[in-house]
Amino acid sequence: MPIELRNPPAAILASGSKEGVDLGGQKCFLSVDGNHNLINEANLITELSWGSFCKIEGLEDQLDTFTTIEYESLRENPEALAKIIAGCLNVIINKQRLFYGIADFEVDAFMNENCIIPGLKLDYKIINELLIAHRKTREENLFPQLISDAKGKNTIKIEFQGADKNKLHLIASKLEYLADMLRTAKGFATGIVCTSKGAANLYIMSDNIVFNEDHLPEMHVDQENIDTIKLAIEREILFPISWFRIDIGLKSLETLELWDQIKDISLLKTALDDYERYYTALIYKKFKNIASTEQIGLDMLDDFDNMTIKERNKALRDMADAIRKLTDLYKE
Repeated sequence: MPIELRNPPAAILASGSKEGVDLGGQKCFLSVDGNHNLINEANLITELSWGSFCKIEGLEDQLDTFTTIEYESLRENPEALAKIIAGCLNVIINKQRLFYGIADFEVDAFMNENCIIPGLKLDYKIINELLIAHRKTREENLFPQLISDAKGKNTIKIEFQGADKNKLHLIASKLEYLADMLRTAKGFATGIVCTSKGAANLYIMSDNIVFNEDHLPEMHVDQENIDTIKLAIEREILFPISWFRIDIGLKSLETLELWDQIKDISLLKTALDDYERYYTALIYKKFKNIASTEQIGLDMLDDFDNMTIKERNKALRDMADAIRKLTDLYKE
């Protein structure tokens, strides 16, 4: 089922023509709302350019010149990065959303035989097929289009595909249930963005996402999905656009190059503390409702408001374990 991606990064909408192609990439700070839609709160890195094809006969597929379209990078500015992340977390709290993760979209028109997404390995044959398909995409202008909502905000429809698609398309009946899922989420998924029928489909090729803080992520390659992509491209049903990698949950912040330099900046620490209080309060609400529904009394709920963040996180783990065990006994 498609969901919305609001304020989509330009890299996921990369286009091209017979004259040239978009190249580069973007790193995005994503949130999720109670309807499972994703919002790009900010682009942390934008390095986009236009590559023009050679006009010499016989060399039409060779890139000749490069023109910078947009360049905004925080790779060497930890204070600015910390300020942007803190601002995003404050917006998420005020808008009653949740921090989802960090997304990377990389555009190379599939002309690079070495896949540029960390954590994804593909053989040259597959990349060559993507190259041929991308050429058709740009020649026939099959790239997804932006849709403006009633408030004038840009959105696109996206859909995750693959055996583990629900590790990215998180489904929960209430925001507090989503908060509990994201509290323990860690790992990443990689793949390619393809367009079909006006929507951007994110095909997961590999992932190691888990929703248990005690589990160690193990990489899973979705060969069936890779075969599906190949077949759909051959039948001209799908048209590739870009590579993607999505790191999910609070652990995704640790993948940022400057994380060690920004994690102790007071502005960011304050924002992270505020956010932890926000999402732990949501999860507390979930467990309180479950305890009430199941007629299970948990004394730790009464002291929750007076706990430190560290104590609250431990209490949440204890609540989950206790409710699971007591619910099983209650049903017996």
